[in-house]
Amino acid sequence: MRTYDNHRSGTVPRARQLRRDAGTPERTLLRALRESFPHLKWRHQAPVGPYYADILCFSERLVIEVDGDTHASTDAYDTARTAFIAREGYRVTRIANTDVMQNPEGVLTQLSFSLRKKEGAPTARKDEGVSTTKKGGTE
Repeated sequence: MRTYDNHRSGTVPRARQLRRDAGTPERTLLRALRESFPHLKWRHQAPVGPYYADILCFSERLVIEVDGDTHASTDAYDTARTAFIAREGYRVTRIANTDVMQNPEGVLTQLSFSLRKKEGAPTARKDEGVSTTKKGGTE
């Protein structure tokens, strides 16, 4: 069980408040992830150092940030936050609110590829699936 002994006071109440105040895109994506990848444990508003990850999977070392319009004006903060989370050993994927709401299947496909890449699944080679031999002959 993960404990919060190393976190500052107020971490758990703050995480609970962030979960209660989460927007529709964040909740929608979390629900879709839990349904699409039930073998993985998805955490919502989990503390990572001084920051809170929107969606986190410890086993895959993956943090998913669901970004709305407010993130357009916080580039420096987001860059520092992403760098810190990466130093903690997580991969950070940012997904726009509009993508979650308008193309949830595409978002899940993108995340599926991200998970497969982490697992070391073989990737298709440039010529894979294209035959270079002529029918009935040799190269």
